[in-house]
This record gives sequence, C-alpha cells and structure tokens, in this order.
Amino acid sequence: MAWPCLVLPQWCRTDISLELDQEGVSEYGEPLPLVAYSGKCNYQDKAKTVLTAEKKLVEVTGCALFPGDICPDLSVISGGRAVVHGTERRILQGRKARNMDGSVNYTEVLLI
Repeated sequence: MAWPCLVLPQWCRTDISLELDQEGVSEYGEPLPLVAYSGKCNYQDKAKTVLTAEKKLVEVTGCALFPGDICPDLSVISGGRAVVHGTERRILQGRKARNMDGSVNYTEVLLI
C-alpha cells in the first residue's frame, strides 16, 4: 500500500546544507565521520525572546522539513550543523516520521 507523502517536493524551495553527527566511535576511538546532505527543504523559522538576569536575548529557531528519508544510513538524527539562508545553525533534534509499514514519510530537523 502506498502512503501519501505529507511533505510534498513542490513545497521544498529553500536550499540547505546539513552535516549530521553519527552516534558512536570508530575502532580507534575517534568520532565517526559526518554525514553530509545538500538539497531543498520546506523551512520555517521563528524567534522568541528569553529574559535573562542582565538583558533580554532573542533566540531564533527553525524547522526544516524534507520529503522521505534524507539519511537512510542513520537510524536517528541527534545533532550536527546546518547552513540555511547563509546562516549556520546547530541541529537541536531530528525526527523521522514513519508510515504504518515502517518506511519514512518525511524527515524533520529542528534548528537553533
């Protein structure tokens, strides 16, 4: 049975480059190499004001949506960095939304 794609490719018009961290270490104890992805996404950003003791701080966050699975080699997206609109952001978390048969419908990456 074919499942409808919830993030359609025609909605993805923003260029983005991702470097995703892999979990674990190599046989020599070094971190595993980054997984790179470059393509188009549906990007939405927002800003919120956080009050601190000294002054207020504006924190910009964003959400990038991709149709399908952008990194089938990784079981989870736990961190890394992204470049969107010429600005480098840190990946806070990632989510692979799955269909009932276990296939990935879309990938969501939250940026900070």
